[in-house]
Amino acid sequence: MGVVETNQFHKGLKIEYEGAIWEIIEYRHSKMAQRSAVMKTKIRNVVTGAVQEKNFRSGDSFRVPDTERRSMQFLYKEEIGYHFMDNETYEQHTLSLAQVGEVASFIKEQQEVNVLYFNGEPMGVELPTAVELEIKDTEPGMRGDTVTGATKPALLETGATIQVPLFIDVGDIIKVDTRTGVYIERMKKK
Repeated sequence: MGVVETNQFHKGLKIEYEGAIWEIIEYRHSKMAQRSAVMKTKIRNVVTGAVQEKNFRSGDSFRVPDTERRSMQFLYKEEIGYHFMDNETYEQHTLSLAQVGEVASFIKEQQEVNVLYFNGEPMGVELPTAVELEIKDTEPGMRGDTVTGATKPALLETGATIQVPLFIDVGDIIKVDTRTGVYIERMKKK
């Protein structure tokens, strides 16, 4: 079992805290005058889905839970949850939105993912750090507008909306960072 300190926090990291497994959703380093540095976080209980804001002292350490990773294929989602098929046993498993976590916005049907298990129970889904997704809806692209840094909202094939550069158009395939939900680059033009 590994140990991490607050300076190693990243979005999606799972830690043991107060007898439960928590996922780091947001974090930022904060230094106040005359005081030691603090890591301000938003954490989600992977079992209950409850979200808390918590401040940790810089240098605090936490155990990383021993997890088992099982390769699965995402089949489909419905009201009761997200359905996955184990690539070895072909058994189907259903995980709730709380168990899938924030990466749910970037999972598409037939995609290979790792489902994380702790003590035999599913506790989360791990995606590659970047995925390629198609733009389903956005304002028309503007030719030559590549330097301004201006962005516009775009709807992805998974239903998530992210900010993309103005030159991106419907049908383009883009790479998205699954940890931050940020556009990385255009892969293919339609």
